[in-house]
Amino acid sequence: MKKDIEFPVVEGVKITIARRFNELNEAEWDVYLINRLKTSIDTVFVTSRGYGFDKDGSPIKTSELRHFHKNCEAGEIIKIEMITPDVFHLNNEYWVSYYIGNQIFDKKFIFVPDSIREENLIKIEHLNLEGVLHE
Repeated sequence: MKKDIEFPVVEGVKITIARRFNELNEAEWDVYLINRLKTSIDTVFVTSRGYGFDKDGSPIKTSELRHFHKNCEAGEIIKIEMITPDVFHLNNEYWVSYYIGNQIFDKKFIFVPDSIREENLIKIEHLNLEGVLHE
């Protein structure tokens, strides 16, 4: 049963939404998984979804996407998906599960509505981009 599974605290694995500029100098946004651990992580699953309300107060949700990576080496950064500013007004949830050895780790990273904005951008180490980092 799930209640019998131990889920230790996730540290060293992060999600960031970072901005880059294309050849037309237009902003494009990507979601990255960052492994800052000194060990690789295996069987990495990331599910993403958006949910919230439209301007009229009606509930709205995006499709749920699932991503799998066999492993993510120590210090590696993996691009998960592109994201459009059209969904920045929603809760953007990334549920990350992975293994280290036989131990499973699991964490939800939620970017709350309107948290992805210019004044919240910071320099994302090793990406050479600005973005919003969720630890």
